[in-house]
Amino acid sequence: MKQKLVVIGAGMASGRMLEHLFDADPGAYDVTLFGSEPRGNYNRIMLSPVLAGEKTYEEIVTHDADWYEQHGVQCQFGKTVTKIDRESKTVFADGVETPYDKLVIATGSAPFIIPIAGKDLPGVMAFRDLDDVEKMVAAAEKPNAKAVVIGGGLLGLEAAAALSNRGMEVVVLHLMGHLMERQLDPAAGYLLQRELEGRGIKIHCKAQTKAILGEDKVEAVVLDDGTVYDADLVVMAVGIRPETRIATDAGVTVERGIIVDDAMRTSDPDILALGECVEHNGMVYGLVAPLYDMAKVAAKTLTQTEAAFKPVQTATQLKVTGVSLYSAGDFADGEGREEIVLRDAAAGVYKRLVLEGDKVIGTVLYGETGDGAWFFDLIKKAEPISTMRDTLIFGQAYQGGAELDPMAAVAALPDDAEICGCNGVCKSAITGAIASKGLNTLDGVRAHTKASASCGSCTGLVEKLLAATLGDSYNPAAVQPVCPCSDLGHDDVRRLIVAKELKSIPAVMQELEWKTSCGCAKCRPALNYYLLSTWPGEYEDDNQSRFINERVHANIQKDGTYSVVPRMWGGITNPRELRAIADVADKFAIPTIKVTGGQRIDLLGVKKEDLPAVWGDLNAAGMVSGAAYAKGLRTVKTCVGSDWCRFGTQDSTGLGVRIEKFMWGSWTPAKVKMAVSGCPRNCAEATCKDVGVICVDSGYEIHFAGAAGLDIKGTEVLCHAKTEDEALEIIVALTQLYREQGRYLERIYKWAKRVGSASIKANIVDDLEKRRHYFERFVYSQKFSQVDPWEERVNGKDAHEFAAMAEFGFPQAAE
Repeated sequence: MKQKLVVIGAGMASGRMLEHLFDADPGAYDVTLFGSEPRGNYNRIMLSPVLAGEKTYEEIVTHDADWYEQHGVQCQFGKTVTKIDRESKTVFADGVETPYDKLVIATGSAPFIIPIAGKDLPGVMAFRDLDDVEKMVAAAEKPNAKAVVIGGGLLGLEAAAALSNRGMEVVVLHLMGHLMERQLDPAAGYLLQRELEGRGIKIHCKAQTKAILGEDKVEAVVLDDGTVYDADLVVMAVGIRPETRIATDAGVTVERGIIVDDAMRTSDPDILALGECVEHNGMVYGLVAPLYDMAKVAAKTLTQTEAAFKPVQTATQLKVTGVSLYSAGDFADGEGREEIVLRDAAAGVYKRLVLEGDKVIGTVLYGETGDGAWFFDLIKKAEPISTMRDTLIFGQAYQGGAELDPMAAVAALPDDAEICGCNGVCKSAITGAIASKGLNTLDGVRAHTKASASCGSCTGLVEKLLAATLGDSYNPAAVQPVCPCSDLGHDDVRRLIVAKELKSIPAVMQELEWKTSCGCAKCRPALNYYLLSTWPGEYEDDNQSRFINERVHANIQKDGTYSVVPRMWGGITNPRELRAIADVADKFAIPTIKVTGGQRIDLLGVKKEDLPAVWGDLNAAGMVSGAAYAKGLRTVKTCVGSDWCRFGTQDSTGLGVRIEKFMWGSWTPAKVKMAVSGCPRNCAEATCKDVGVICVDSGYEIHFAGAAGLDIKGTEVLCHAKTEDEALEIIVALTQLYREQGRYLERIYKWAKRVGSASIKANIVDDLEKRRHYFERFVYSQKFSQVDPWEERVNGKDAHEFAAMAEFGFPQAAE
């Protein structure tokens, strides 16, 4: 018989414990999980990027509904446990009574609210969960809104930076003499303050808050010295306290936190506790690394495996508003201590090592933190440094009398060197996973080791380990810059376009610090696509940022002539269209007429000066551009299906025509080809397309991620649709997801390999609300996309485009 396990608290610590428990013995317990929030486990470390608009809530979810269902977890989200009856071994929550054999308390911590007048006014809040984030985002949407953040620690500064990024006027009040005094010394605190003030955030240190003013809502904050700051929003980020009330009421031993032994047992042997709510050997913990160690021990205790929580020294590796910070050990002044300091004012770099005897006992790094792990290793092992004292401050690469290759420095790190402080991942765990699991991407390392998966500040070091381990076989495509004009990758550019609401190429280049004044032929088309897909109806397509074929709406051939391909919906044509094609071929002496693999007719050898007239004649016959040149939907190939074929199960031709008419005109990261086959005999070759449909008796089998070019790859089955309407919605939503996630020039099969088919299915198949969201976003963008460029050019509706054509030698356009 399975035992009953009840877990109170659905946060990061309990979530990690459940992962370890299910890995060790998935059948040991029937698990019931209570959480006061109406949602499951998410990465609270990443709430700041959500507040800043750089990430969505969906992107920081750690365990989704599918994960809980897969592991049989009975989720009671939105229900607060109000009582534990230890005698009957039952918990009570909002009318629900749940028995337990074992109970885990992981209630975390509660924000400390300064007990001053006005603290309960509407508009005063903490920064602890997604509900807080949503309230702050709503406040930031009001015009000319002002925010006061009380607390200059990490959390307060992240809130201040995010609110400033959303357009609020922000003041930070900090009681101490410099920011982040627990992690930084005064010099580094000064540099951080200067950086934040340069970004428009006012910093007031040595600020003693006296009261919050207002009638029906917050209006201002007043200090002891009489200073008054206007405020529409006040965020208190002054500290946390262990949330122990439920344990206290149950008679479990509590001091500062819930007292636990090395095995994470409380004073009641059937009740365990972990996370920010516990106290172990007189210590309470707030950093995630020791909480994850607790989770591992608790899981072992639940499976009757001997384990002991032994806290280890941790480093603080932070990334506050784009500034790299690292601190470790004891860096306070003290008798008998010496320090080595390096300052580079122009580069904004500050490094300080604190020595006692010939050992490093503490370090603070600002602006350049690459050697943090190495310095931390010296601190933990108390290694003598006398032989390298003169060059120590310059880092590991300068030891041995000469500057070493950075990869050699990373390779020289000991196997037990900690790389990811958030998750407690050492070097050997990463290199071992790379070797044993064949990992070759940052995403792969994150998935299998969790290194770099939390705050992300160790990402650079993880990438260096990949490069050092794999050598020439490492392909850092996932983190390659868009082009030499920028240090940013495609994903960062897309994220920042949204977060900063950038709506023009000059704005992108200015705000994202492009290295060139106008960009290059590689980045401008990518930026044009990202802006077009992000801001449909607001951003105007920049014709000069497209490749030549897209500028002139025809494919240039090796002899300088052009290929013109009119659209034939689903491969269907009629006598009128055929006559028009024949007449055009005769009239303009077009030398070659070719039936394409996509079931259309290609006119090859059109002179560039004849293009507008060719378009005009074809357009008069009702034909539009087939977009054979486009990074967009090219063709939907079909077979005759049930209308004519004795094997056909559905109207494949009709569905193909419907898909093409619905989706033509949409721009995508790379070309998209589709097909619909009327039966599993697959005459339309749907199983090698970007998106394919196989009609079966019960409906429609949706395929995706095929390739039949430089790469040969069969499709993967996405799902089954019962109706045409459902099939269309799935295909459109899938395409929109690709439009929003794909990197410019990345075909669907490469995108699917990078993000993972499971992620795509989670968005399109498993979550109907998300699917509808993507479908509707595509439909909205089509309002601005379904414009035939041939018709516009012929009728002169776009003078700008005509001028662009004249530039390329089209005399009719100039007229």
